[in-house]
Amino acid sequence: MSAMKILVRVPNWIGDSVLARPAVESITGHFSGGEVWLSAANWVKDLFSPDVGIAGVLPLSPVNNISSLRAAARELKGHRFDTGILLTNSFGSAFLLFLAGIPERWGYAADGRSPLLTKAVHRMNPDSPRHHLHFYLDLVSGLGLTTGPAELRLSVPPEERARARERLLDLGFDPQRPLVILSPGAAYGPAKRWPATRFARLAALFQAKNDAAILIIGSAGEAEIAAAIVSSLNDKPAVLTGQTPLPQLLGLISLASLFVSNDTGPMHLANALRVPVVAIFGPTDPEVTGPFERPAAVIKKDVPCWPCSYRTCPYDHRCMAQIEPEEVYRAAGALWR
Repeated sequence: MSAMKILVRVPNWIGDSVLARPAVESITGHFSGGEVWLSAANWVKDLFSPDVGIAGVLPLSPVNNISSLRAAARELKGHRFDTGILLTNSFGSAFLLFLAGIPERWGYAADGRSPLLTKAVHRMNPDSPRHHLHFYLDLVSGLGLTTGPAELRLSVPPEERARARERLLDLGFDPQRPLVILSPGAAYGPAKRWPATRFARLAALFQAKNDAAILIIGSAGEAEIAAAIVSSLNDKPAVLTGQTPLPQLLGLISLASLFVSNDTGPMHLANALRVPVVAIFGPTDPEVTGPFERPAAVIKKDVPCWPCSYRTCPYDHRCMAQIEPEEVYRAAGALWR
């Protein structure tokens, strides 16, 4: 009798995929005698190496129309999965597993997709803030599976750390200076972004008071934000926006003495690598998406309109405007490594 084959559809966002790792590890642990595969977008697949107990990763094909949806369903059908577990909440992800003819389809009862699922789990305490890491583990336990520990941990292979060191040396970094990495973007939208001028003033504090070397990371679309930070500094930080594939980004972050970020995916990468994190929160709730592990500090202002979860602030962005660089610097003081 062949081993049971399970497909786990992981989230598309880097931060969500990091927070889903304990759920994935729980699933692979529960089905230790089976064969667990992941379906993942290209930009997150490297977060799930064999260390989480998977058989492999199936790159997620873009689904833009009916023909690409049918092609993706045919591809999945050829793998003859017995069960599909959805860590995503979209109707489309459930519909794909339905079209692929996967007999058992499990996930949260969300987005009107319950009729497509053979086992639908209702969200625990939907009106109470609950960290997203627990959101994924709650699904696992709601399915009747054994859950592992609620903890985040990522590791970087020695060869990737060595390549990251070489990259820093090529950029002119002095290995004797502490490295501070800034992540000033947020793909979610500008409401989550602390102003570039504040990041610049914070960088100047780190340079003057700690002799820190500054590295700015982010996506290619965030290059303009990085340029705005660099423009006002005499000691110019290095900028690698849009130039760091995920394995290299993990290597660079693992070498940092401190990581300062908005509520973004790279914040969770640093947190899972146990790099000290100072997280700057505006419209979103750190109880839900904040750093899960320590060492970390969260800077957030209690304003009347919080939390709004807007992508663009229609008012004066007071949740972010009230956070001063000196406050962030003081929070970082107890976290250096």
